[in-house]
Amino acid sequence: MNLKQLSHLLGLSQTTISRALNGYPEVNEETRQRVLQAAKETGYRPNRAAQRLATGRSGSIGLVMPIAAGQYSDVHFGEFQVGLAEEALRHDFHFVITPANPRDEEQAIRWMVASGNVDGYYLAYLRENDPRIAMALSLDVPFIVHGRSIGIDADYPYLDVDNLGAFRDAARLLLDLGHTRLALLNGPEDLDFAIRRRQGVETALAERGLTLDSKNIRHMLMTDEQGHRAMVELLEGDNPPTAVLCASTVLALGAVRAIMRAGLTLGRDISLIAHDDELPMLKPENFTIPLTTTRSSLRAAGIRVAQRLIAEIKKSEPSPPRRELWQADLVVRASTGPAPRK
Repeated sequence: MNLKQLSHLLGLSQTTISRALNGYPEVNEETRQRVLQAAKETGYRPNRAAQRLATGRSGSIGLVMPIAAGQYSDVHFGEFQVGLAEEALRHDFHFVITPANPRDEEQAIRWMVASGNVDGYYLAYLRENDPRIAMALSLDVPFIVHGRSIGIDADYPYLDVDNLGAFRDAARLLLDLGHTRLALLNGPEDLDFAIRRRQGVETALAERGLTLDSKNIRHMLMTDEQGHRAMVELLEGDNPPTAVLCASTVLALGAVRAIMRAGLTLGRDISLIAHDDELPMLKPENFTIPLTTTRSSLRAAGIRVAQRLIAEIKKSEPSPPRRELWQADLVVRASTGPAPRK
């Protein structure tokens, strides 16, 4: 089925069909849905080169995937991408993925934009005073940031979770249960979300006249192995913590294994709260002792980022909000309990 045949089938001009498929606002919704349904039933797909000539758009979202020797694959990145892909598919958008060494991300983005192969892109893994934001603002291509960057005024399009608020509330819960020796198993220390989560714990402790002992803080790649190793170190140290906060259920998986091997009972001898990105293969309620969590869906974030980026590319009305800050849910389960008596 080609465009001419589809035009004859529907009794519509080729221009109208092209505009309907590409989301032009002057095509009414009834006609648009009729065209979309016919395209689906007949298997029609627009020629990408012709579509680009007609609309000036490539129909692609760009992303730079940081990769380096010895770097682990990240299940969190994958879950976010699934959400992004789900929404892109609904709008017939493709991905242009550019692998780059983390040190070369800015140049990779410039090359990607200069190629003309993307209509917009998103930034992830934001760092403090991240230079990519100023660069993105200087380029004449829509973009959105998944996260934020401490030290930079928030006058850029972003979607983020209130990481500080989530971990402040989680730490308050532990403090209300009588815990004063808290530990934090966190993501890489240069990443914005990890900085804010640490600030959240420190804020809650400061409210009670307490501080977060630097010996009880671990920054790491968020893997099961890293979580296990860090938890073993904490439990073997002097005056070990009675409660621990984990930046991911993946870290918590390793931490719980270390706790069990030490002969401790979660929720009685030591409490644990993890951040739950709603990873489908690692549900906190399915742990032997269900985990208390702060919860925010990475897949939902991916869907929303794609919605906003595609709306900006298509100049949809109304315009999406420039800044979104999602609140995480605190879900209390059996892994938290009163501080053990001395």
